[in-house]
Amino acid sequence: MTEHHALKIIEVAVPLPLDATFHYGVPPELVCRMKTGVRVLIPFGRRKITGYMIGNVPESAEKIRDIIDVLDEEPLFTEKELDFLRWSAGYYFHPLGEVIKAALPAGINLASRTRSVETADGTLSREEVLKGGRTVKRETFYRALPDVELPVNLRGKGLRLLEYLRRVDEAPAGLLRREFAATTANFHRLQELGLVEFSEREIYRDPFREEVFTHDAPLVLNFHQAAALEQLTAAGIKEQFAPFLLHGVTGSGKTEVYLQAIAQVLERGRTALVLVPEIALTPQLVRRFKSRFRCGIAVLHSGLSDGERYDEWRRIRRREVSIVIGARSALFAPLSHMGIIVVDEEHESSYKQSEGFHYNARDLALVRGKMEGAVVVLGSATPLVTTYHAVQQGKIGYLQLPERVRNLPMPGTELLDARGRKGATFLPELIKAIGDNLAAGGQTLLFLNRRGFATYLVCEECGTVLSCPNCSVTLTYHRRRERHFCHYCDYSIPAPSVCPKCDSQSIALLGRGTERVEEEVREIYVDARIGRMDRDTTTGRGGHARVLKGLENGTIDILVGTQMIAKGHDFPGVTLVGVISADATLNIPDFRSSERTYQLISQVMGRAGRGDAPGRVLIQTLNPEHYAITRAVAHDFAGFYGDEIIFRRETGYPPFAYLAVLVFSGNSAPEVEKGATTAAALLHRLKREAKSRVEILGPVSSPLAMIRGRYRRQILLKSGQRPELHRMIARFRGQVKLPAVVRIAIDIDPLDML
Repeated sequence: MTEHHALKIIEVAVPLPLDATFHYGVPPELVCRMKTGVRVLIPFGRRKITGYMIGNVPESAEKIRDIIDVLDEEPLFTEKELDFLRWSAGYYFHPLGEVIKAALPAGINLASRTRSVETADGTLSREEVLKGGRTVKRETFYRALPDVELPVNLRGKGLRLLEYLRRVDEAPAGLLRREFAATTANFHRLQELGLVEFSEREIYRDPFREEVFTHDAPLVLNFHQAAALEQLTAAGIKEQFAPFLLHGVTGSGKTEVYLQAIAQVLERGRTALVLVPEIALTPQLVRRFKSRFRCGIAVLHSGLSDGERYDEWRRIRRREVSIVIGARSALFAPLSHMGIIVVDEEHESSYKQSEGFHYNARDLALVRGKMEGAVVVLGSATPLVTTYHAVQQGKIGYLQLPERVRNLPMPGTELLDARGRKGATFLPELIKAIGDNLAAGGQTLLFLNRRGFATYLVCEECGTVLSCPNCSVTLTYHRRRERHFCHYCDYSIPAPSVCPKCDSQSIALLGRGTERVEEEVREIYVDARIGRMDRDTTTGRGGHARVLKGLENGTIDILVGTQMIAKGHDFPGVTLVGVISADATLNIPDFRSSERTYQLISQVMGRAGRGDAPGRVLIQTLNPEHYAITRAVAHDFAGFYGDEIIFRRETGYPPFAYLAVLVFSGNSAPEVEKGATTAAALLHRLKREAKSRVEILGPVSSPLAMIRGRYRRQILLKSGQRPELHRMIARFRGQVKLPAVVRIAIDIDPLDML
């Protein structure tokens, strides 16, 4: 390290799994460009990486190095946004640099790599190059010069180009090439004749450039919608933090309440953030918003290209946008003057990031709303037990929409007892109902929570089940690709004709997935137009919108799908919903399994009867007496909450306790076990020293004991007091020493224990 010689010292966070921040000097020639929130190129070990300037340091006793360069003219985050990111990093025990990286557009950071280069004399040398960085898209625009006489020798393509440019103000070169097959020579010819001029400027990559949006007007609200809007308006005028649960049955018009509440926020000069749990929901919601509002609207989710995300983010940063719509990562959008945050379908587990930075966007929306002095609306037909409990405790305001709009009835629902029916995919009652619905011209949704053709392959001779060698799960058969896939690591093998262990040909496919159900439906209803919606059919750009468009325009009669079809979609033509196996989620080893079963059944039921025709729901189950199923069928949330809250209180689970899971993983099973055992011993010692009441459960093997070749063990921590739990984890992190090959992941407020 070289002795520091610059006048200014800064604190830098790096996007690496390191808890510390670092001090660097700023050379005099770079001081004028240094602001909190800019990226800096720094020497780090033997390479160069991107860091984030997060503050000034009055002095430093350590020997420090200078930064190499400043990478931004303007800050990428404000002091206020940095406070939010610091809070998030502290709460979830995740390195600040990685949290900042997660909040910024992907792929913008630079890092050095060394490569071998052959010199002129044939020897190899090592060369350092910088990789990464997101580019700004530029486009050339052409416009016709006014009052220029048309040359007599201009004809053909050149003449058509000029006539077009004289009709419009200007046109981008890309459009002219597409529409007129224009070439560079055509453009040069028009310039030489003094007929056009051009300019080059930055343009945005717009994910909705090809869509046309028709304008609509606010709808007339019913009594309950108007009452909810009145409370949201009164809270918004105060410009103080105000959290609400908007509890509306499916089809009750929650989105219209969002739209009108946001319109009032915009009138007061503030901005709005709308979070949705799945990118599949985004196109339909964006259409509603773009039809209603003429202000700038940005969309942020993983379905966009990196370039589109980068441009959308820059539009928000430049204050060209008043509304941001997106999935969980949109929570970090650099919106200023935020007046309202909407978390639609607040019960959805997809708001939780499952890898790396384990944040929950639903929970952090409340934190950001508090920091921004904004109204936060948590909307759901099936709110979380913890959210409803907070309402009961008076911590969150309650807005209720107990009726469907236009006085539409809730769908009629029947439970079909599948016990003793010999494992049939469809019971006779459901087969008849689908046929009747087809004959009546209605659309049908069939819900099954499994992808693939069959769940697993088993040898009937020796009992061998085909499993993933990298993960402790069975492989799923996909008939169209004739391969068995692991849905965790994408390992796959061709479908075998004999057992890999005993060479028997007696191998059978057991269980059923969406692909197999789709095939059975095609065999029964040969004239029906059938679609499938799962992760396999919605990959690629616009995959979700492509499938959903078929339902909207009536080219799909029956849609078979996973839980994707249960979430928030509004399809007036759907008059029948069939749930193939209602109890599949009841058997997951998680204390929330009943809650998730209730939510899933209620949500998928809610897709029926949203148009003029009445809806009907048939639910096949092997467990017809379970309260999660019976309460869902009766549309009885209060009854379900009453049953579930008793179970949570007796077992000491949220909302009566706070949880954290420590997951230990590595390629060596003995080392992982040793590390987890050592960690548990340290936790018990810390508990004794602090006389803490935190429960320490484990270590035990994780339900998914191996994923992607890494063995996994876990420890569950439970406490009645959140600060006590956090103090324990903070002390643990400061003292734990694990084998180098063992990695630890801390999951605060975990949503699953798998």
